[in-house]
Amino acid sequence: MTKILVVDDEKLIVKGISFSLQADGMEVDAAYDGESALQKIREKSYDLVILDLMLPGMDGMEVCQAVREFSDVPIIMLTAKLEDMNKILAFDKGVDDYLTKPFNILEVKARIKAILRRNQKNQREAENSSQLTAGELSVDTESRRVMLGKQEINLTAREFDILVLLMKNPDKVFSREKLLAAIWENRNTETGDVRTVDVHVRRLREKIEPSPSAPRYVHTKWGVGYYFRATE
Repeated sequence: MTKILVVDDEKLIVKGISFSLQADGMEVDAAYDGESALQKIREKSYDLVILDLMLPGMDGMEVCQAVREFSDVPIIMLTAKLEDMNKILAFDKGVDDYLTKPFNILEVKARIKAILRRNQKNQREAENSSQLTAGELSVDTESRRVMLGKQEINLTAREFDILVLLMKNPDKVFSREKLLAAIWENRNTETGDVRTVDVHVRRLREKIEPSPSAPRYVHTKWGVGYYFRATE
């Protein structure tokens, strides 16, 4: 099910958009200020965010800029302002599309569907590509070669599979149980087997991280699991 977050301090607008999207079978969450919107985006995986520009406290531009530090979730900006400079600034901050109020809900839904189709196409192309790159790290899934800059890194089969799974799903947190089920088939996730994931992640970090205790690529979400993000 497509998951959408609608962010606007006007509750009637949120209610109207939510009702229309839910009628199309989408799951909709709501937020009424920038801070709570940012928290929801950090905690939950959304397919798209509809974000009002003028919000109390942290405005839409600030929210978008903060989101782009950790997520590529598509963002449609809503605003009553018509100046071209606002559009330029919005796109510069990482907005994917832009609608001015008052808007037609049919146009909103058409924009959503267009963005989701484009993202699905890009995801399929990425999945079909044998090359994965992030920072100085590059992986060829066909030859199963891993390069860190100009240096080739030798990984075990399990380490390689963990790395590829995480790289193909940046910012998605995988629990130990999910990694165990995806990489080790027919293993009992209710036993201490899940701890083997920690061992393999630790060894993977020792090979690809300049400083394993302060990872640049494979990060820990404490109490949850692991995720991939290339950081400086």
